[in-house]
Amino acid sequence: MWQAIAFYVFAAVIIFSALMVIAARNPVHSVLFLILAFLNAAALFVLLGAEFLAWILVIVYVGAVAVLFLFVVMMLDIDFAALRAGFMQYLPIGALAGLVIISELVVVFLGWATAGPATTPSATMPGISNTESLGRIIYTDYIFYFQTAGLILLVAMIGAIVLTLRHKPGVKRQSIRNQVRRVPAEAIELLEVKPGQGVT
Repeated sequence: MWQAIAFYVFAAVIIFSALMVIAARNPVHSVLFLILAFLNAAALFVLLGAEFLAWILVIVYVGAVAVLFLFVVMMLDIDFAALRAGFMQYLPIGALAGLVIISELVVVFLGWATAGPATTPSATMPGISNTESLGRIIYTDYIFYFQTAGLILLVAMIGAIVLTLRHKPGVKRQSIRNQVRRVPAEAIELLEVKPGQGVT
């Protein structure tokens, strides 16, 4: 009973937060409502027994993506009034996309209601938590795919840095090669200062 009540509370908060992400006039408030939606989605994962997915959702999306959005919105001087000026122009396209999504959800819910209760076997072994069983599968059966995904993310990060790096004239840059090849004679200058001749 308490799980059902918690489910409906979290689901209602998610729906309200998702609507406020779109309806809020202040973009900072929209990002904060997005963070609230992510936190309640993580709570739903906890109710389902998927603690690992809940923590990943909190750490990755709330701790990284949503906070990054918040910093970008707060740091950039964006004219949001000009962005909202073309809202009515793209309203038919947005309404069509929303209608397609709603129709797909209706089809999914109708198929789920007519299929009856599902008898899905549990993927976890007795005496092992969900996170431990997921870790065993990832780091044994799918270790190659896991390492490949990490390598792809690393290449994407390096590519983003290379594409966004701009060399401005007149800016002093760090040269690792010159620093490594530097000798003490080039870095240290010894001066013989007599008493009373110090630099003030």
